Amino acid sequence: MDIATIGGQRTLFVMATEHEYGPHLRARCRPLVTGVGPIEAAIGTTACLAACAAAGGVPDRIVSLGSAGSRRCLLGQVYQVGSVSWRDMDASALGFERGVTPFCDHPARIVLPTPLADVPVATLSTGADIVTGVRYDAIDADLVDMETFAVVRAAARFGVPVIGLRGVSDGPGALEGLSDWTALLGVLDERLARAVDALSVT
Repeated sequence: MDIATIGGQRTLFVMATEHEYGPHLRARCRPLVTGVGPIEAAIGTTACLAACAAAGGVPDRIVSLGSAGSRRCLLGQVYQVGSVSWRDMDASALGFERGVTPFCDHPARIVLPTPLADVPVATLSTGADIVTGVRYDAIDADLVDMETFAVVRAAARFGVPVIGLRGVSDGPGALEGLSDWTALLGVLDERLARAVDALSVT
């Protein structure tokens, strides 16, 4: 893991798994790889930022990179995350808005910066489940993933903004196994790398 200076900003890239970290991204960055899901993402990001703070300074920004599911957005296309929500949190029985952690300071949808003029923007829902088939009916966002909201919440504790970049790996049809997710990861590696290049001129 390295913190790279890109576009004049010290940037930490965060990814869930080596599966998404192909040769094009490897030529551009060395990310923090947290593991899959919101718990692993929160633990990994918090530990990394705490170590950075103890060593003298946190990065200027984090870029959350990886794949996402969608049945609204185009397969193989990379999107900037305009806002992110947490689909697992539902304390509405206590009077809290769905997606809001009780007695916490975040809204149901957290708005993220979208600095890349040529990369389309989409909304994202993070959760601990793989969304497929009819389960998309319950999702009120364009994309689904398992890490970005957790990265954003961990980064907020250290005052670090997060940019989300997600490529659509699956979604129009039902997932029937690991290969349905991995089939487009090579394409997304190249296209995410182009988006990373674009960050250098923002």
